[in-house]
Amino acid sequence: MHSNHKVKTDGPAQPPRRDPYEVLELPKNASEQQIKAAYRKLALKYHPDKNVDNPEAAEMFKEVAYSYNILSDPEKRQQYDSAGFDAIDLDYREMELDLSNLSTMHTMFAALFSKLGVPIKTSISPYVLEEAIKGTVTIRPLPLGRPVNDRVEKQAAHFFGVTLTEEQAADGVIVRVVSHTQSKFKLLYFEQEENGSLHLVQQEDSMKTGKITSAGMYFLHFQVYRLDLAMNVLTMAKDPETAFLRKLEGLQACDILELKAGPHIFSVYGDNFFKSASYTIEAVSAELFKDSAEKLKAVEAQLLSKRNELKDFEIEYKEVLARFTAVSNRLKEEKVTVDKLLKSREAIHASFSTVPQVKRHSSCSNLGNMPGDERAGTSADESPCELRDRHSKKKWFNMGLKSERKAH
Repeated sequence: MHSNHKVKTDGPAQPPRRDPYEVLELPKNASEQQIKAAYRKLALKYHPDKNVDNPEAAEMFKEVAYSYNILSDPEKRQQYDSAGFDAIDLDYREMELDLSNLSTMHTMFAALFSKLGVPIKTSISPYVLEEAIKGTVTIRPLPLGRPVNDRVEKQAAHFFGVTLTEEQAADGVIVRVVSHTQSKFKLLYFEQEENGSLHLVQQEDSMKTGKITSAGMYFLHFQVYRLDLAMNVLTMAKDPETAFLRKLEGLQACDILELKAGPHIFSVYGDNFFKSASYTIEAVSAELFKDSAEKLKAVEAQLLSKRNELKDFEIEYKEVLARFTAVSNRLKEEKVTVDKLLKSREAIHASFSTVPQVKRHSSCSNLGNMPGDERAGTSADESPCELRDRHSKKKWFNMGLKSERKAH
């Protein structure tokens, strides 16, 4: 179903750029749900595969995606509201790719960056979202505690239904997907309307942890967070030494903290560049993992507190680092100054003499090692080389006399 129409992926349209609220046809006080709904509607409307003969649709599609990237992120939305596009451009510009429309060359570049460890955000194929909205997808049952192993094709999705009782909903539910082949995928959660239409409300990108990739959703009646590593890419490029201090800025609060009794729809989306994704999906009751749930609650709270601490520590760190840099630079300068002064002093010391300074050759440099009695009687007019020659003759002459005495 993919067309040959190419969409540029090297960033949003160049200035002048329209107000994101205007692009998504939203008021300034729009809620998160309104933003998501507007994006889904306009992304499907302007998708290039639906507008092959309309080149303007491709530009609108990019503009819609870029506007959504700003307004869907609370931090970037606040930055835009306070300082406009300049604040977004200087801080972070999210890279999001629709793999269903990438040419082979673009896909290869994206795969290369991913292999190098650069987090690249990818959007879900509009075909998957459109089929979900129409309610024409096949939904397989996923009972609690019964994992399912399968393989999903790239830019395709498998849908699963989890039905909860009142007790199970009160206990809490965890849905996790793991790939032991380190496949790249997304875990999606859809809300189902009475007419069967499915609307995407939450997604988690797989992350590499050890020898596997995994993604999970935790509906435990307390606030949990996802970690968006892509937010730290620009910081690492600009200042690798302080990138760690920004790592927890990628913590984003998940929208849904609990599920009600009844059916719920999840999906595994194949996010690999060239091949299908193998996975294991499992839904479990939190009642069986009370200790783990309590530990997670404590760790999430600690991470949020640590994120705030690091913001203050970063200011202190940069002040100390600036001071250290200044002191280190002064140390280098002082070393150079002292060395110059010592050399100058040596030259002045040597100038206190009436004897002309003669350049010594390396072949005559061992004169200073001659015993004092051998240097006695030398004339100041004799050069170092002449003194060496006279010393050598004396030495050989004495050796000859000693040989003659032994013969007698």
